[in-house]
Amino acid sequence: MTDSFDNALQSRLVRYAAIDSQSDENSPTAPSTKIQFDMLHLVRDELTEIGAQDVQLTDYGVVLATIPGTSEAPTVGFLAHVDTAPQFNATGVKPRVIKGYNGGEISFPDDPELVLSPEAHPYLAEKIGHDLITASGTTLLGADDKAGVAIIMTMAEHLLQNPDAARPTIRIAFTPDEEIGRGVQPQLERDLEADFAYTLDGGELGEVEYESFSADRAVVKITGVSIHPGLAKEKMVNAIHLASKIIQTLPQATMTPETTADREGFIHATDMFGGSSEMEIRFILRDFEMADLEAKGALLRSVCEAVAATEPRAEITCEITPQYRNMRYWLEKDMTPVDLAHAACRDVGLEPVSVPIRGGTDGSRLTEFGTPTPNIFTGMQCIHGPLEWISVQDMSLATQMCLSLAARAATLDKT
Repeated sequence: MTDSFDNALQSRLVRYAAIDSQSDENSPTAPSTKIQFDMLHLVRDELTEIGAQDVQLTDYGVVLATIPGTSEAPTVGFLAHVDTAPQFNATGVKPRVIKGYNGGEISFPDDPELVLSPEAHPYLAEKIGHDLITASGTTLLGADDKAGVAIIMTMAEHLLQNPDAARPTIRIAFTPDEEIGRGVQPQLERDLEADFAYTLDGGELGEVEYESFSADRAVVKITGVSIHPGLAKEKMVNAIHLASKIIQTLPQATMTPETTADREGFIHATDMFGGSSEMEIRFILRDFEMADLEAKGALLRSVCEAVAATEPRAEITCEITPQYRNMRYWLEKDMTPVDLAHAACRDVGLEPVSVPIRGGTDGSRLTEFGTPTPNIFTGMQCIHGPLEWISVQDMSLATQMCLSLAARAATLDKT
């Protein structure tokens, strides 16, 4: 059974990863990019071909489907996202399979200077003999989260080919725009019709995550005074200089992603663009506790106000909007989905590991809307960059865990 999963998972991920489905934060549409429909149409058609029921593509860009259950148990959802991260090139992905990894350095054909080494990435050293999938060096791979799509699809195909295998009614959702925080619209919680769910969007074997960052987005706009530079003395107010002051005034040594870890939050400047007349800086604010997140927003506002006070002729605004909240606030009230996932991990010989996610998933939003949704592993590594890789055998264990989880959920009473 494992070998057949390996083949199916490898084939699916290679096929999916070659499709450009990058999301775009600057687009107002849903999905944010038309190219995501290439993946959405593909998985919709594949679900229909393998015999799933109630297959549909919603008007907000989510593919939904049903796997009929064998018992009157709570309905369980499985989710993965089809978009890939906008932080790195995702056009022209050329997936490649490294059979029976030998434990040495991995080079990349399209960037000979790029090296993936077990010394720099200790998890890689554990995968000797595994079949690895990487890109070619100039793009990300997109295992985040097409590995999750491949795992759910392979699980679904197995259950549909084995109609007597114990499982509750299963609802599947493939979402767009997770990478830009817009994968879960409020109506998805209603349309999914699941009592609880799982996202397949985690990393190392055994990860079962039920705590995530809480997240806000901030946009700082600076309007200076524009005038010909030859006539600018005592008249020009350069928005670039004010933007630089804001960045430099924020804590650099203790509150940026590159200086924080574990449960430490951060203020991260993601984009800065404009010119001497007008500038815009975009930030993401992250922390595990709401009071600490609010304190970071207050700090950013106070810095903007302090810089504005140095130049009253300029206008500086700071708009902060919520993105998602720590799923722990809801999941800790009923740990049934987490306990099931822990038990399913042990069923396949893995010791579960639950650590806070220094990020968020579609499960963060879905949990907030009312469907408890922890996150479980796929095996993906070095995501959002050219070193991204994954073990086919890790994906196979994730598929087996999902099947065990479904079997365990089938024994629950529907209340």
